[in-house]
Amino acid sequence: MSTSTPFFTLKDRVLLITGASRGIGRAIALRAAREGARIGILAKTQTPHPHLPGTIETVAREVRELGAQALPIATDIRDADAVEAAVSRVVSEWGRLDILVNNASAIALGGLAEIPVKKLDLLWSVNARGTYLCTRAALPHLRKAENPHVLVLAPPPSLDPHWFSGHLAYTLTKMGMSFCVLGLSQELAREGIAVNALWPKTIIATQALTQLGGPIRPENCRKPEIVADAAVEILKRPAQTTTGQFFIDETVLEEAGITDFARYAVSPGAPLLPDLFLPEFLRQFDRKTESG
Repeated sequence: MSTSTPFFTLKDRVLLITGASRGIGRAIALRAAREGARIGILAKTQTPHPHLPGTIETVAREVRELGAQALPIATDIRDADAVEAAVSRVVSEWGRLDILVNNASAIALGGLAEIPVKKLDLLWSVNARGTYLCTRAALPHLRKAENPHVLVLAPPPSLDPHWFSGHLAYTLTKMGMSFCVLGLSQELAREGIAVNALWPKTIIATQALTQLGGPIRPENCRKPEIVADAAVEILKRPAQTTTGQFFIDETVLEEAGITDFARYAVSPGAPLLPDLFLPEFLRQFDRKTESG
């Protein structure tokens, strides 16, 4: 399906983006702002973090500098009442809600003995439960929208043990987001509400990545803007015929006629690492194993 000629515009549409104070959430906010959308910016970070740049206020300022409207709302999506209040504020401000982007996510990689229950509870509450809560709160307003979309930053679902072994807590909760897409796309199809997932083909250089440490080097990654550009392409598609899909950023952009991806690389020309939740990662791992 080509989206080089968009079916809908994002101009004056109202987007609510969770986890929008930095990284992919921020990139989607800025990309949608360039399309003329109005952006509800949800995240916990209201004041500067000692180690991570970006707050809801700094992103709101960037959105406004692009000539778009922004509403920053400090929200912990683990709090159901806070989520309901945030959605109500957006609707009160602009009279509608057209699109929800469930981007907020927590990450912690480690095996069973390495991830304490408290950390598991955080992962579950933000990732799977947070996606459920935010979508539930947005639903009454999405039902009134002309082209309603829910977009979840989640990987294609899989029951391959490889994805669960070694980092079970994180995978359980990310696949929980994916299963939300499976179930909600089916449930809401009759109401014309699109529910889709988007995931990067390569690892994206974000602040969360640098906090994790480990062998992944930013120069072998792409910038968040590739995910943002793909997200906007999806959100322009007609909701009634675009639902239940697990999109990959590069594929979406190829369908839109974009074939030069060099500008998305942190270091153009450097080899890129495939994302850990995609078969390309397994194939690379297998090749390394075979070569000794």
